Amino acid sequence: MNLQGKRAAIVTLGCKVNQYETDAMYGMLKEAGVSMVDSKETADIYIVNTCSVTNMAERKSRQMLHRAKKKNPDVVVAAVGCYAQVGKEELAKDENIDLIIGNNKKKDLVQILEDYIGASSHKSEVLDIARDRTYENLQVKQLKEHTRAYIKVQDGCNQFCSYCIIPYARGRVRSREKEDILQEIRMLANDGCQEFVITGIHVTSYGKDLKDITLIDLLEEISEVPGVRRIRLGSLEPGFITEDTVMRLSRIKSFCPHFHLSLQSGCDSVLERMNRKYTTAQVREKCDCIRRHFDSPALTTDIIVGFPGETEEEFEQTRAFLEEINLYEMHVFKYSIRKGTKAADMTPQVDAQIKTARSSVLLEMSQRHQREFEEKQLGSIREVLIEEKVHGENDLYTGHTKEYIKVAVYNSQPLENQTIQVKLKEISPNGFVMAEREK
Repeated sequence: MNLQGKRAAIVTLGCKVNQYETDAMYGMLKEAGVSMVDSKETADIYIVNTCSVTNMAERKSRQMLHRAKKKNPDVVVAAVGCYAQVGKEELAKDENIDLIIGNNKKKDLVQILEDYIGASSHKSEVLDIARDRTYENLQVKQLKEHTRAYIKVQDGCNQFCSYCIIPYARGRVRSREKEDILQEIRMLANDGCQEFVITGIHVTSYGKDLKDITLIDLLEEISEVPGVRRIRLGSLEPGFITEDTVMRLSRIKSFCPHFHLSLQSGCDSVLERMNRKYTTAQVREKCDCIRRHFDSPALTTDIIVGFPGETEEEFEQTRAFLEEINLYEMHVFKYSIRKGTKAADMTPQVDAQIKTARSSVLLEMSQRHQREFEEKQLGSIREVLIEEKVHGENDLYTGHTKEYIKVAVYNSQPLENQTIQVKLKEISPNGFVMAEREK
């Protein structure tokens, strides 16, 4: 049975890779004649692209799946992605869920839906991801919004950090063929997209399973594609940052100097328990290297507080280290037990109130550092890619600089998806920097 005339909604949870894969599934369904609707509307098919990074993410995935069936008992509900991969046994017992589609099977979404609707039997489509060495070749052909495109170049992870389930959900490192990536970017650039965010589950491992190509080689080739005005990188392992790599990045005119270093802790003993493959001394050197080659780069990171066994002394080491390296922004997470990981069995687990207190300390630091960084940029001229008009405001548009500073500018004519030069004027209490357009 074909899907012509069916109505489908997709809800996306989790990371930028999930967003990319949702964009690809959206295009596949449209090509199959499906009408795509908002998740609040009535649909024949309801797809949740699930996340499994924490127990809370799995709970949210289940809530979204159950919500669809309550609204419409006849809807076909499909759990797709990471939670479908690692929680298939649990999901198989849930009568609210009709289809379970794991990673590396999303490319077959249309066929799976057609087969299911024709046969109407509960069906699980989950590969043994640990043994699968093929890259799932999805492609985004058109975006709902033209300004920024996420480009997935890699899947899987070989790191096995002690707190992380992702290697079990995504499998081993698998890289996408270069020409397939370039073809997709050419198509999207021709369609008007200007900024490309290069992402993956462990994006800095791109090319390890291919011959004669690394991530920096790929970025240099992407920069040659006509219409590509900006190249931005997703989360980076500190090991990617070398003198040669940063020097090559600095020569790419379209590269955005926003480095999101996946740090997780500023204490060496905690990093060791996390099974991270670097020390704080190495991270300090990486930050110095970036700042040598770029003028005012934005350095951001993720930090986990309250990791099992984290003492007051260890947290103080993290706080002092983060104060020293002075990052633009920090995403601070309270450690959450994830079943199936080594950290879940580590003792002692840190009290929830202590986690909250430590999180508050780092969030205050992050806000202070962010303001200090932005204040230093006031008066400078920056390129901004305008993304949208502010709802409820007359003639106010927002976008981001290459450093990912959020900027707002008044203009009497529409500015969406235009790159303009602005002078940064003042920090707004609304969370962005006010600017004036340069004539």
